[in-house]
Amino acid sequence: QVQLVESGGALVQPGGSLRLSCAFSGSIYSNKDMGWYRQAPGKQREKVAWIFRSGWTDYAASVKGRFTISRDNAKNTMNLQMNSLKPEDTAVYYCNLVGAEAPGVSMDWGQGTQVTVSS
Repeated sequence: QVQLVESGGALVQPGGSLRLSCAFSGSIYSNKDMGWYRQAPGKQREKVAWIFRSGWTDYAASVKGRFTISRDNAKNTMNLQMNSLKPEDTAVYYCNLVGAEAPGVSMDWGQGTQVTVSS
């Protein structure tokens, strides 16, 4: 059963912007801390940004000041606004519960959405 669907990825030039969206369903995602993750070829999945139930947000140092995470609970969606994109931002982006990427944790992941930053 598909419960996480990412969209919005595209090919964009350095310095450009993209807005990713995550649609989720199911009780396991209700009132939970959630975040965006990314995985580049040959590398492990890493946390990019996260938003807690309190509304607090935080970001990886590599994207701080450029990315903004937000959530619309009424629509069961989460977004990631990405500005001033760099080639190193190229990766498949996923959304999931905070902690889903931790070693030893078995979680289902969506298909992800491809972001490619290149001139």
